[in-house]
Amino acid sequence: MEPAELAWRDGVPESTRFGDVYFSRDNGLAETRHVFIDQNHLPDRFAGLAPGQPFVIAETGFGTGLNFLAAWAEWLRHRPANDPGTLHFVSVERYPLTHRDLKKALSYWPELQSQAEELLAQYPPLIQGVHRLVLAGGRVRLTLYFGDVLEAWDELEFHADAWFLDGFAPSLNPDMWLTDAITRIRAHSKPGTTLATFTAVGRIRRALAEAGFAMQKVPGFGRKREMLTGQLPPAGHEQAEKTGAIAIIGAGIAGTLLARNLAERGRQVHLIDQGDAPGNAASGNPQGALYVKLGVEYNAQTELAATALSFSQRFYQPWQGQFWHPTGLLQLAATEQEADRQRRFLARNQYPAEVLTPVSSLQASELAGLPVEHSGLWFPRSGWLEPAKACENLAVHPGITRHTGFQVTGIHQESGQWRLTNNSGQELRATTLVIAAGHQSAELLDATGELRLKSIRGQISGLPAEDFNLPQTVICGTRYLNPAMGPRAVTGATFDLRNDNPEETLESHQENLDELVNLLPSIRKESLPDPQSLAGRVAFRCASHDYLPVADVFTDDTGKDIDRLFLFTGLGSKGLAWAPLLAEYLADRLTNQPASLPHRLSKRLSSARLYRK
Repeated sequence: MEPAELAWRDGVPESTRFGDVYFSRDNGLAETRHVFIDQNHLPDRFAGLAPGQPFVIAETGFGTGLNFLAAWAEWLRHRPANDPGTLHFVSVERYPLTHRDLKKALSYWPELQSQAEELLAQYPPLIQGVHRLVLAGGRVRLTLYFGDVLEAWDELEFHADAWFLDGFAPSLNPDMWLTDAITRIRAHSKPGTTLATFTAVGRIRRALAEAGFAMQKVPGFGRKREMLTGQLPPAGHEQAEKTGAIAIIGAGIAGTLLARNLAERGRQVHLIDQGDAPGNAASGNPQGALYVKLGVEYNAQTELAATALSFSQRFYQPWQGQFWHPTGLLQLAATEQEADRQRRFLARNQYPAEVLTPVSSLQASELAGLPVEHSGLWFPRSGWLEPAKACENLAVHPGITRHTGFQVTGIHQESGQWRLTNNSGQELRATTLVIAAGHQSAELLDATGELRLKSIRGQISGLPAEDFNLPQTVICGTRYLNPAMGPRAVTGATFDLRNDNPEETLESHQENLDELVNLLPSIRKESLPDPQSLAGRVAFRCASHDYLPVADVFTDDTGKDIDRLFLFTGLGSKGLAWAPLLAEYLADRLTNQPASLPHRLSKRLSSARLYRK
């Protein structure tokens, strides 16, 4: 993204592109509170919400984030600390501020310091598209669209309770105030939605009135005599959202992340797994690398991967030192094919340095702490996790009821509920069902058509730390290698498409050793250990035919969506990176809250694509 270019005049940031200030020279925060907070009646509306009820504010120009921080502070002031309701704030910015400029702009408001510091810690890299920030322990969610405002309103799925029509003056930035934009604002509004804007321009008032808003002029702030407010007619009765229990089959990284997300939003969750603890299958490895492979072309698939990686890096931050270890990650150009791919990738893309930077073999050696023979890409915010520990931690919440050792043998829909049974005759009931059972998901579904999901065997090998020169960062190439965790480090994994052997084999251990030494000859101290001495683990990844995940309502082979049945699987070998964002997106859909993914990306996750056409 092209960042904003600022000129600072008397401590106030001004856009050199549009020739207008980002906030009032008199008192920007007081202006925000007068124009947007008070004229949308937010204090009273926040205080009057039912327990757990979300509220959605949409904004046409994020700018310095001052409006957002003011709304956030107001939400905390008027909502109980233990209330699971979420303030959603949806905002668009075509020319986002750099992190440095944002920090300077927000330094003028000490009363918002705690919110500003958290925003700055979570502020995403300047990559086009949608970024979801989960703030205040999940009580506030910011959906920030970097790009064109009309594209944003076409792509995003939400309905606002209140609008902040901000941005530079209509005379300086006419595109933001086009009739097309106002038509889309109306489409994203619900009965009773209010709006406020600093401008009092007649054509804006008339366009909003034609869109259905009852408009009026009210006193403006400071030297500005007038401003506009408006409201859509309220509805007589709104249909209540279904709030019954949600059952999730599968307690791997996908299932536990979704369960935790829903529980924190106030939903009751049944987390079901045939194993004796969370993370006992594909998510049960002691170490796992957090990475994706970004495409040479910046298409929808690449944007989805980049967005998921950035979100996962932010998401795991609170667990640093517990199960998250942000050591950074090197993706080496270890083969001629990969070297050529990285050359083309770098020629066509320029990612922000906080996402990745190209490094020479010498720089890679310095980062790894041992000799590296290949150049590569350095991901400074990546690292490794302890997946099984993550699953166990995520599954602990008062809203989650765990059902371990429960092998589902029957799934039936009766009287608006799902009834799950096991071979012992036990029964569970839930309003909504999510199947997140990895490679076993397909057999749990009553699907007459063949689902293009495949099981891929992967064997890891544990390397004794005393026998190897281990890196201080994660290294990926033809294999991945983690830094030591205690006396061992994990390497792997094999990629066995036509092998269903659940037991470790010497051949797979030898394959891991051979590939690792080819990738990093310097890890060898003397002779390699006998493969028979290595301890490892076998798990089966689930991948779709196109290697993109599935996170969607389940569609049968006739094209019919099955009511309140969702599928969350196909994360392949990148589940640690995919799962946080996709769990966030599914939780949005399951609770009827603003979606964290635009339509052009969410359609890539559809379950309907699994059938052969």
